[in-house]
Amino acid sequence: MRTGGIDIGSRYIKYVLLEGPELVEVHKIETGYDPLPLCRSLIRETRPDRLLATGYGRYLLEPDGVKTLTEIRAVSRGARRLFPSCRTIIDIGGQDTKVIQLNDDGSVENFEMNDRCAAGTGRFLEMMAKALGYEMEVFGKRCSPGNDGLKINSLCAVFAESEVITLITKGIKREQISAALHRSIVSKVTSLAKRVGIRSDVVFTGGCARNPCLKEMFEKRLETRLLVHEDPDILSALGAALSAV
Repeated sequence: MRTGGIDIGSRYIKYVLLEGPELVEVHKIETGYDPLPLCRSLIRETRPDRLLATGYGRYLLEPDGVKTLTEIRAVSRGARRLFPSCRTIIDIGGQDTKVIQLNDDGSVENFEMNDRCAAGTGRFLEMMAKALGYEMEVFGKRCSPGNDGLKINSLCAVFAESEVITLITKGIKREQISAALHRSIVSKVTSLAKRVGIRSDVVFTGGCARNPCLKEMFEKRLETRLLVHEDPDILSALGAALSAV
């Protein structure tokens, strides 16, 4: 039995294929302006026996008879598969942020989600990296390690970019500004996490989980270790594939 899970995100499409319990294929492509043909091409090439869609654009495949799964349930299933001890998930994607609390059997017990704007998301980080002249791949490695008191007062992408430009003109080092931006995100997401309640073990997922500065700051703020998979943005697609069985 070949089961597929496709996570149609705002920035990337993630697709995984299972044969029985084994993960045999992983695909990741940019979503672009017209993701439906890309999704159909992946499905046509791999021919899964069963398929579930999740993510920002999951309903695109409904006319093709593909059933959907919420992102909350998908990422929870994927996280528990890879980290059976997981009780809390911090998921920062391209357009939203989620903190999910699981009970002992892995069911969702509580969650908080920010999906009203790009504040604290991957898209926000992309815009700030560009304002500072960094490539995204190195942005999270260019943080000043200490807390020098520098603050970014707004997490609105437009206003934060204006603040960044002002700080640059004042001669503030890019590493300090980068650290302040990361602290702002950590502070916002920590507020979500405290409303949900943090239980160990905590799994950090989504593309932003590749950012070492965010991971380190979260661990210090939450006073707990974060578990991160080597490919942290496929967990929702994996959860969808597992749920398709």
